[in-house]
This record gives sequence, C-alpha cells and structure tokens, in this order.
Amino acid sequence: MTTRIQKSFLSLTLVTTLLLSLFSSIAAAATKDEQQAKAAPKSKIQSYVDDMQPGWNLGNTLDATGEDETSWGNPRVTQELIKKIAAQGYKSIRIPITWDSHIGEAPNYTIEKAYLDRVEEVVGWALDAKLYVMINVHHDSWLWVSHMEEKHEETLARYNAAWTQIADRFKDKSDKLMFESINEPRFTDGGSTDEAKMEQMLAELNNSFHQIVRNSGGKNDVRPLVLPSLETSPTQPRMDQLYKTITALNDPNIIATVHYYGFWPFSVNIAGYTTFEKDTKNDIIQTFDNVYNTFVAKGIPVIVGEFGLLGFDKDTGVIEQGEKLKFFEYLTYYLKEKKMTSMLWDNGQHFNRKTYKWSDSELQGVLMSGLKERSSSTESDLVYLKKGAAIKDTKVKLNLNGNKLTTISANGKYLTKGKDYTLNGEELTLKASQLKKLTASQKYGENAVLTLKFNKGVAWRLKIIVNDTAKLSDAKGTTESFAIPTTFNGNQLATMEAVYTAGGNAGPQDWTPFKEFGNTFSPSYNTKEIKLLPAFFKDVKDGEVILKFHFWNGDILTYKITKSGTNVVGKSS
Repeated sequence: MTTRIQKSFLSLTLVTTLLLSLFSSIAAAATKDEQQAKAAPKSKIQSYVDDMQPGWNLGNTLDATGEDETSWGNPRVTQELIKKIAAQGYKSIRIPITWDSHIGEAPNYTIEKAYLDRVEEVVGWALDAKLYVMINVHHDSWLWVSHMEEKHEETLARYNAAWTQIADRFKDKSDKLMFESINEPRFTDGGSTDEAKMEQMLAELNNSFHQIVRNSGGKNDVRPLVLPSLETSPTQPRMDQLYKTITALNDPNIIATVHYYGFWPFSVNIAGYTTFEKDTKNDIIQTFDNVYNTFVAKGIPVIVGEFGLLGFDKDTGVIEQGEKLKFFEYLTYYLKEKKMTSMLWDNGQHFNRKTYKWSDSELQGVLMSGLKERSSSTESDLVYLKKGAAIKDTKVKLNLNGNKLTTISANGKYLTKGKDYTLNGEELTLKASQLKKLTASQKYGENAVLTLKFNKGVAWRLKIIVNDTAKLSDAKGTTESFAIPTTFNGNQLATMEAVYTAGGNAGPQDWTPFKEFGNTFSPSYNTKEIKLLPAFFKDVKDGEVILKFHFWNGDILTYKITKSGTNVVGKSS
C-alpha cells in the first residue's frame, strides 16, 4: 500500500461507516441462523484454497508504477527472499504486477519480453519454493482500466491483449500458479459514477479474462482463476454481483476474492476508535458472515487476497500495540472459522527484505498461532503507575478466550501465585509488593514487562509503566512545519481532538473532533515533540483552535493554536 497507493473502497463515506457501526450487532445476530446452514461438501478447489493458508503479498515491488520494481523503495526481488518467506511458514504468495509501462502501443499492445522474463523468473522461484502463486493485473486497474466507460474498445483491447500474452507465457506452469483477473477493479478514477454500469464493465472484464485463459491451451483449461468483486469489496451488493458472474461461468475452478482492512475508524485511528472494541469486532463478524454465506456455504472458496490495517500506510504504530494484536488475533480466528485463506498485505513494513527479520515479531506470532488456536490477552497491555504515588494492588482484566493462565514472569523470574499475584476467574490482581519491586528505579517509561503464558496460544506482554502528566510547551511554526515540544514523562499519546474556539470541529474529516493519527498529527518520543502535519492545517481556517491530547494513562491535556495564513502559534494551557 504505502502512502502512494490508497485502498479507495475502504475509505467509506461517513454515512456507510456509521450505519455499519449502528447495525453491525443486529446484522451479526441475524446471520446466526444462516451460519447453521450446512455448507456444500468440500470440493477440490476448496481443498486447493485450504492448502494455500497462510499467504503473503510481495507488495510494492513488481506492482510499482515507476521505472522498475525498486521505484517504491523495496530492493530487487531475490530467490533468497522467496525462500525466506517459505521458511517462515507461508504456503502461498501473491505477486502483484503492474504491466502499464511495459505494454506497447496499439494494436498489438505487446508486453516487453524482458519484463515477462523477469516476472517468470520470480514466479519460478516461488514455485521452486513449493509455494502456491497468484499473479494478476494490479495497479493497471486505476491507471487505465478505470477509463473503460469513456474508452471502452481501447481499454478492453489492451486488457485482452495483456491477458492473452500472460496466459500464453505461463500456460505450461504448475497448477499451483493461479491467475487473478484484476486487483481492486474500480472505475471512479476514470469518472464513472453509475454503480450498475461499473458492475457491468467488471463482469465484461471477468468474463473476457475467463474466456481468454480457458482457450489459451496448456494447463490453463483447468488452472484456478481468481475473480474479484467491484473494488474487491466485501459489501453485500458487490459480492452478489460477483456471485452471479461466477455461477454463470459454471466453472469448478473459480475462486472469489475480497480484501479487508478492518472497521475504517479503528483501521486509521480516527473518531476516537483507539481500542479493539465492539464495533470493530462486529465489523469482522458481519463482514465474514456475509462473505461465507455468499460464497463458501455455496461451494465457492474465498481468498482474502489482502488484509491489514490502513494505518500501516503511515506507521505500524498508528494503532497501539496491544489493540493491534487483539484485532489480528480475532481476525485470524474468525477467518479460520469461516474457512477462508488470507494473504497478509506487506509492502515492506512487516518483513524486512534486506535483513529478513519481522518488524513486529509479536504480530507475526499472533498471525501464525491463530491458524491453529486462539491466544489470550489483557484488556490493555499497559499498566500505568504514577511516579511518587503510593502503589496499590492493581487489577487487570484477562481475555482468556477459553485458555488458562499458566505462568507470569518478569526479567526471567517467575512470579508466585498468591504472593505476587492472584487470579479470580478472568480478573488478575498484581500485588503492590511486586509492583514496588518492579518499579524500584522509578524511571519514567517502561520499568518492566510481565510475560503471561497460557496453556494455548502465544504469550502476552504486559508493560508496567511509571508516568506523570505530560507537559506541552509554547511553539511557533508554519502550516508546513509545526511541532509542540513535549515532555512525555512516560506517557503515550492515544489520540487528539481539534475544535474551533468559536465552535465546530477543526481540520479534515470535520464530522468528528478526533483527528486521524499519523495523518494529521504524530508524536515523536525520540525528539520529544508532537507534530501537527500539513494535512491537518490544509483544512483548518484562520483563527483559534483548541486541541485536546488524550494519553493512554487517562490524562487529557488542552493546547491552543492560532493560525494566520501559513503562520501558527501554539500556547500551552
């Protein structure tokens, strides 16, 4: 993804978002009876999709729209990288490919031989690593296919020419290679506004793709083919249209695909959705109950071709660590329950393609463990103790998810049940005497990490943090560069509100006072400042704005800024 490419279908309108939030619980309950319906007997193609679990995306590489596969910042793909991914336990790889700048002029639209050779080389490495492989037509979807309504014949001819050449080049490859017709097909970039017309154009593309591949010889007559909904969206009307296309094709080797980046407010940390709460959980339930009932229960397997959180485009820390882990733990569990294979979107922010290390080993652990069993957690992974205050017994709510707590350790030493902690059902009490030992240094910030282990799933890390109220200082700057000097005193920023002193919400997306983390503001703990980003000021009118900074320890600090043209002055309250 990165900031260069946004997932447009996920940036839902406010109305859609609020309706999903309001009715998610009702819809989830309403589908329970449907879930009880007996699914069709497992087919060969369902077994094929099952064997692909888990999957990984080689994002922002061959799909880059620049001069070559390194133009979006990732290194050139090597065989070693592919081997390393397979060694991590992944069974399938999606290789997004943008063909646009490598396609010649009409009428032949010939793809550069060197580029086809390079794609074949990477595909070959993946097949040699015994991975299932998916290739597609990727960012072409918005670069030129989106103009299909106004340039119908030209677009269709170019699309058909591309797939004719791709199908021919790969027709003799193992059937562990599958073709995806197009990534996140959308026509709004080309000016289309009529939903029915857009669905009609997508059906035309999917049908043309199917006919070209099936008539291209070799193993392509039975090769698994992956078809997306409009924008690869899991909304019901769009899935219904895809279901009609698939059933009309009457082909046993068709797979449906959708993408999922979570309940949007949580996914980008906006509107106060800082935690993995009921709306975010219910969105998972509602979405994948609908996907299951539309496809899987009727014998059509589903690949969630991309999943993640949209906030990762800015930084993987946009969502607080514990809340992030709870989201992915539940998502992985629910996809497993619904018999869907999922492929992690990774544009380089997860698996480092130079060091071959995970940027977040906890996240990777949760994703892999979730394929087998549920993991446990606590209501929050942060325990704040105020510096200098009397330390008391501290209660922590557990989310056992059917498991049992077995041990708690700190700094390699096990805590003693009854003496250092007690457990009453799902209520864990950390004794004051143990907390005093763990925070004896009284340094600001993380003093200790408790490792909670359970009889199943991955361990959970509970951070013990000594803190005091943060301090914000006066500042001057511009709309392009403004930062509030901040003494965090062990605190961590959760979110920010912005309202005009004259009334009304300030900044972009003014339907909510809570601004988008990482897009409009960003804390920097190393440089001790909170940055207000240009995207925030772009939609701020001249005048006074009151900011409220919410911290994870519960503190809310107020700060006033005054904008005059491009100049900004900040005053602490």
